Amino acid sequence: MGSDEQTFAIIGAAMSVHRELGHGFLEAVYQEALAIEFTQRSVPFTREVELPILFRGQRLNTGYRADFLCFDDVIVELKALDRLTTREESQVINYLKASGKPRGLLVNFGGRSLEHKRLVWTQSVKAISGDEQ
Repeated sequence: MGSDEQTFAIIGAAMSVHRELGHGFLEAVYQEALAIEFTQRSVPFTREVELPILFRGQRLNTGYRADFLCFDDVIVELKALDRLTTREESQVINYLKASGKPRGLLVNFGGRSLEHKRLVWTQSVKAISGDEQ
């Protein structure tokens, strides 16, 4: 499965959850529902993935925890906000930097329509490319 197919599968699962539950629930509700949807769609995932931060080769006590890691390559962060801001995008970029993973999805269940952004991080080209729906 190619990388576009992987993110398409994740977004499709999120759309299905949003279509059924709508907006207004807590983020934890969407996380639990999305885990069920991932399982039913055979999307490989791990929940609540710890992302340690290293400084000069030493692990800091402070770290991050991503909502999902899918296909062992895509960080997925969920939100249930009225709208996304650059703060949430920066959070996912930091998750990518901490994990060394190149791709992330920021998914917001808080609006009438599902909102998602694809984020990419590489050491040579630090780029953000977003898609919204």
